[in-house]
Amino acid sequence: MLDVALKLLREITSNHYKAYIVGGFVRDYLLGIESSDIDITTNATPKQIKEIFEDSCLPNEDYGSVTVIKKGIRFEITTFRKEIGYLNNRKPAEVRYIDDLYEDLIRRDFIINALCMDENGDIIDYLGGKEDISNRIIRTIGNSDESFSDDSLRMLRAIRFATILDFSLSEDIKESIMKHRDLLKSLSYYRKKEELDKIFTSSNYKRGILMLLELGLDEYLEIPNLSKVLDSNINNLIGIWSLLNVTNKYPFNKNELELIHDINQVLPLKNTDPYVLYQYGLYVNSVACEIKNQNIKELNEAYDHLVIKTRKDIVIDSFQIMEILNKKPGKYISEIYENLEREILYHRLNNNQEDIIQYILEKYGGVGM
Repeated sequence: MLDVALKLLREITSNHYKAYIVGGFVRDYLLGIESSDIDITTNATPKQIKEIFEDSCLPNEDYGSVTVIKKGIRFEITTFRKEIGYLNNRKPAEVRYIDDLYEDLIRRDFIINALCMDENGDIIDYLGGKEDISNRIIRTIGNSDESFSDDSLRMLRAIRFATILDFSLSEDIKESIMKHRDLLKSLSYYRKKEELDKIFTSSNYKRGILMLLELGLDEYLEIPNLSKVLDSNINNLIGIWSLLNVTNKYPFNKNELELIHDINQVLPLKNTDPYVLYQYGLYVNSVACEIKNQNIKELNEAYDHLVIKTRKDIVIDSFQIMEILNKKPGKYISEIYENLEREILYHRLNNNQEDIIQYILEKYGGVGM
């Protein structure tokens, strides 16, 4: 991947422009972390980049960004720029293209994200990013108060980087977050969830949660149950959101909402119960057990011993039921199946056709349904 990126840089510089890999990829490269996200910064304008790469596209021309795909790898190429003023503590009011790499770097968020690599693979470190990586610390570029006032999302990004990289936050960042945390209330729930998802899916997520709690951000993020996550063995994104119980505020897709609903439904139930396991499945019950600090091995064994795992495992179909009872289709079929499921799961009825037919005839044969 790096070879492809360096070749792309050379394509730009051979056209008499400056170009560098910038940000997270360079940071991760120095940390020995594999990264699949490569951003490139250049003094070439989007129009000039399109002249070099004819198949490039402009996903966001207002911000000077061009997408180029080389050998199946997606590169975001952004023109050096200066941001003039900010709107709603989030987005720049005005963007101006410039011709100075240093000026472009100082408008970024954190010093560890302002490292560059040129077309020869040499690292350019104007702001002390290598030293911060060595000291494993997150510091803002310039004044922290100004940085977070300009873009309040940076507060969550600071915690996210500290969590994922296992770095510390500088003291002035902590103080500034405490001072400006009320700005988080005006951030979109979508943006907040994006950052929280990355914190919660980190192997170091409990440290991230501790930082959120120590800085009092649970109140401003409107996730009052956050401390409960530390008391559980939960190590699952959907499980954490289930415990936080904020589906009325934060955005979730249909599948996530269904899973969160089901997990909360089974939390008060006995998760090794055959019918509960059958009805809600192994995943949902496993998450519930993690939340309750219960034995997952016991749950897995209970699931393995289920006589049936889906309705299709029952050795009779709806057409046979209608034939046995000499009846037309109706709701009664579903009712019969529900009874069959319970009887079979609790080992009160064998899952073979002869016994099932006899059960249906005895229970339903003489009843008008």
